[in-house]
Amino acid sequence: MLVCLLITPIAQAGTYRWVDENGQTHFGDRPPANTAADEMTLKATTPSPDEAVRQRKQRMNEFLEQTEQERSERNKAEAEQQAKATKHAARCQALRARLKFLKSVSGIYRLNSEGERVFVDDEENERLRREFRARVQSECDI
Repeated sequence: MLVCLLITPIAQAGTYRWVDENGQTHFGDRPPANTAADEMTLKATTPSPDEAVRQRKQRMNEFLEQTEQERSERNKAEAEQQAKATKHAARCQALRARLKFLKSVSGIYRLNSEGERVFVDDEENERLRREFRARVQSECDI
């Protein structure tokens, strides 16, 4: 805290310019006692970066933008893959449930053009069960 109090007057101190008896111009933070001096306001200038620094900064910004774009694309691809895996898992769960139901029923039927149930014979019944079981195995790796 004491440091702040000491720095404030220095920062607020003016800059003075005067010309001595030999015609030389001088600058100082206090006006001379026996000569008239003008108080000046100095503006701090920002150092201009040289070309190498500017190019290095530009390359760094390009690198950061490219890295962010790659990260965004990678996250998008991972999200799409996760959504696809979730959809596949739900489909397999439904197929397994249908397979379990198919094992529990004694006969399979089709609906005819009039909407009536027509049961298939034992040979076709077994063939349909095998085909469905093979489909579940190929799609769901069970």
